[in-house]
Amino acid sequence: MPASQAGRELTVRELGLSDYVETWQNMRRMTDLRDNESRDELWLLEHPRVFTLGQAGRSEHVLDPGDIPVVDSDRGGQVTYHGPGQLVVYVLMDLRRRGLGVRQLVDGLEQCVIDMLASAGVSAARRARAPGVYVSGSKVCALGLRIRNGCSYHGVALNVDLDLEPFQRIDACGYPDLTVTRLADLAISWDVEEAGRRLLAAFVRQFDYRAHRDLETPA
Repeated sequence: MPASQAGRELTVRELGLSDYVETWQNMRRMTDLRDNESRDELWLLEHPRVFTLGQAGRSEHVLDPGDIPVVDSDRGGQVTYHGPGQLVVYVLMDLRRRGLGVRQLVDGLEQCVIDMLASAGVSAARRARAPGVYVSGSKVCALGLRIRNGCSYHGVALNVDLDLEPFQRIDACGYPDLTVTRLADLAISWDVEEAGRRLLAAFVRQFDYRAHRDLETPA
């Protein structure tokens, strides 16, 4: 079923450095309260240092968290790390209204990152049964979603110029031998804000939205 006209409007919120648990609860609240007329939203932000375990998460993949907190989350996937210098993009989309399945959303989000990296001359790819985006076998972007009442929340985390050392304290995404990389190591000099602008542009093209910025923090 084609999306309604209202379903093409996208509210974009730039939330800066935001606490993980507070942001997660705000996403859940919005998803529970939204109705057929609610706009879809895209939240662009960074998190303070935190490890998160997805619904498939196993504690043995958290090797040595040290002073970094570990949070059990309701997103899909295994364990990952968030920290300053990483662009986090949360996708609050009514999939039923857009006529999308979960696989289409995942493929579309991965394609957004692949396209934006291609614009900088970097060849990236997806990997079967391992959501996210990879460059020469190293993961540059993690992806984990939750679908609730036909709507998505959580999203993607793109390594821009963050400290990669905490990834050595976990089996990233549940794979002991998985290496991670960042845009700064791929000769891409974007900061988080620039990466956010480019990913937003790719998202709007990929999913055919009209974007509207909203500076208010979700209540």
